[in-house]
Amino acid sequence: MREAAQAADVQVVHDLAVGTDPEGADAWALQDVLALGVTVGAPPDAFNQRGQAWGLPPWLPHRLDATGYAAYAQLLRALLRQADGLRIDHVAGLWRLWWVPPGESPDRGTYVHYDADVMLAVLTLEAARAGALVVGEDLGTVEPEVTEGLARRNMLGSAVLWFTRDEQAPGMPLLPPDRWPDRAVATISTHDLPTAPGFLRGEHVRARAELGLLDDVAAEQDTADRERRELVELLRAEGLLTGADPGEDQILVAMHALLARSRSRLVLVSPYDVVGEERQPNLPGTVDEYPNWRLPLPLGLEELRADPRVRVVVDTVRLNRVNQAGGGRSG
Repeated sequence: MREAAQAADVQVVHDLAVGTDPEGADAWALQDVLALGVTVGAPPDAFNQRGQAWGLPPWLPHRLDATGYAAYAQLLRALLRQADGLRIDHVAGLWRLWWVPPGESPDRGTYVHYDADVMLAVLTLEAARAGALVVGEDLGTVEPEVTEGLARRNMLGSAVLWFTRDEQAPGMPLLPPDRWPDRAVATISTHDLPTAPGFLRGEHVRARAELGLLDDVAAEQDTADRERRELVELLRAEGLLTGADPGEDQILVAMHALLARSRSRLVLVSPYDVVGEERQPNLPGTVDEYPNWRLPLPLGLEELRADPRVRVVVDTVRLNRVNQAGGGRSG
């Protein structure tokens, strides 16, 4: 696959998940260095008010150390053998992971720490050997040392439109694109967050409310409405929206123009955001309650290529990216 991609001048970036299926072959082979029976997850936060349990066993820190981090290094080596880059899911897990004990709810978990210097050293060594780019998903409940640690090693973090805010200003407003982090991969959303159409329509509130994942639905809806207005105001301030009542299609194109204007090193566009899919691919905090990873795109590959919405967004991103790189702006 990598050879075919290189022939087409396409780079392949693999994904390193935060864990493995506890009943799979990997867990069986690595049982000496995994805490089987425990699950990793995340504490309660604004998007998942009851916390998350992902059903994946974590590394045992003392066993990693005793075995010279061999299993971790071999995993990285295997992934990078066929990749030009590696995206690390929940990269804060190289520093600490939220462990949820057997039979407990996610809010009853605790953080278990790892030797981040060693974890990063192994990652840096394997990436350097492979000549690969490394991207860390430093989103959610993440300490500043995570993003700083990635930057010191010339690795990229993640900049997501919903979260890229001025944390020093009252109300933490959205940052304009020229203030986004440069050592990052910029996206509108992620697979664990609402799609662009879903955000504009409030689908992320409706879905979580229907499944009983919200403590105060009215307050969450108020927040969603306020954040939508805030986004539209930023797009207007950047000269990307005109008219008193812009339609959803116009807003979606403007959002991609905003993304392309960011200072971030790389920009990624998701087909979900372009073709009107309102359901997010994965809804954290659910297992069978939601069709996680089972939501196909509404269009096939050839239909996607021919869709005029795709062409408009691609052209918009290219134009604004070129202007951003050259120091110019387009309206």
